[in-house]
Amino acid sequence: MNLQNILNEIEKVDGEIFDRLAHVSRRGLFSSLTKKTIALAAPAVMASALNKSYGQALPQGVKDVLNFALALEYLEFTFYDYGHNLAMIPTNYKPAFELIRQHEQVHVRLLKSVLGADAIAMPKFDFSAGGIFTDTFTNFATFSAIAQTFEDTGVRAYKGQAGNLQVAKPILQVALQIHATEAAHAANVRYMRGQKGWITGGTAALSGLPSVVDGNYKGEENTVQANVDLAAALAGDNRITPAMVMQAFDEPLDKATVLGLVAPFFAK
Repeated sequence: MNLQNILNEIEKVDGEIFDRLAHVSRRGLFSSLTKKTIALAAPAVMASALNKSYGQALPQGVKDVLNFALALEYLEFTFYDYGHNLAMIPTNYKPAFELIRQHEQVHVRLLKSVLGADAIAMPKFDFSAGGIFTDTFTNFATFSAIAQTFEDTGVRAYKGQAGNLQVAKPILQVALQIHATEAAHAANVRYMRGQKGWITGGTAALSGLPSVVDGNYKGEENTVQANVDLAAALAGDNRITPAMVMQAFDEPLDKATVLGLVAPFFAK
């Protein structure tokens, strides 16, 4: 499949991505790595691109990360697929949720194509989280709160796995591209909920969310970066508050923590 065919495949699902890639293509700036990365973005050619990149099977550690990401993408896509066209979503927000749904669908297809026969099957989900949420798909406030929590957690989850993909640079680049898109989703959903586009502090209440999802925000109260307490270091500047320092950095979550947080949404 040549580059133009790859771009045509991507355009069918995400015109914004297509516009960016096509612009670069016209300028003739593709490096060999970028070509491989774009190939990874088109499900039909991912497997062959990886074989060319590695000449062998993916390392087991990379497969584990990708299946972890796939589980989260299955969760998000299924959630939006159930809810995107329901009457409880305000009309002016439907296009945004539909686009997010499509993005998550692309992510699922991408990860499944890279993993091939090693991809995990789609699990069954419980979007009431074991009865905690009784009106997920009938109340927009509940639906959008869960969407925000999923997106905020997904951003932290991708960040937490970046180091484990250092041995697979083309895949790391794609993972970082997905990470950026998930962050855009999070900010967009926050906007629709009347929230700021960034996280403040380590409790859900600061984002207008129920305390039951506090764990998803634990650690976001951190003001120490690169072993420097920025809140203390900038204390002499009355324009900078500790909250601003918290907002300026998004914290990673490790795999075990993320799996524990999303476990209630996986059907028993």
